[in-house]
Amino acid sequence: MPGLIGTYDKGGRVMLPRGVYGPQEDTLLLRDALEQETVGPGTAVLDVGTGSGFLALAAARRGARVTAVDRTRRAVLTTRVNAVLAGLSVEAVRGDLLAPAVGRRFHLILSNPPYVPAPDAGRDGRLIIDRLCDGAADLLRPGGALLLVHSALCGVPATLDMLERAGLPAGVTYRRSVPFGPVLASRRQWLLDRGLIAPGDDKEELVIIRAERAA
Repeated sequence: MPGLIGTYDKGGRVMLPRGVYGPQEDTLLLRDALEQETVGPGTAVLDVGTGSGFLALAAARRGARVTAVDRTRRAVLTTRVNAVLAGLSVEAVRGDLLAPAVGRRFHLILSNPPYVPAPDAGRDGRLIIDRLCDGAADLLRPGGALLLVHSALCGVPATLDMLERAGLPAGVTYRRSVPFGPVLASRRQWLLDRGLIAPGDDKEELVIIRAERAA
């Protein structure tokens, strides 16, 4: 499977075949949030929408037992190869969002889901986010946490409200203003037409939302 090798600060090297989401500003922000969590041997971690496996590997480096899920075969294979290259153990499985983990419980769930509004994939960017908010509580152990990254464009208050209703009190733990990434930049005109961004905007605010199940 041909691909490029990307090197990232504190993240080692990962293979990035064409069509697999590689680490960008949102991934790195989530990695920074992960570093603040208590993770070690015996910690069960679920990485939803793993892409290249970058976050899964970051957790595995700290000794966690990591399950990484993605809906594409290419991403799953990439994660497995990157784990082998890094000498780490990661269970990478293909499936629809949380479905492969139903019946299991985790100390920590990580997700960098698709969140940029799009005409054919959730016009408000919440198509995947809402499903994560609805289903995460059933997969968390008491005291377990969900770390979710997304853009302020798709409604931070809505995410906090959904998690609260699901029994996962949540708050914003990180905010970072970053230049438009390639996905958002490719949809600039559509976002302008809908009034989601203003002419001349070239940055978006990313947030990390941390939700915790009661112990």
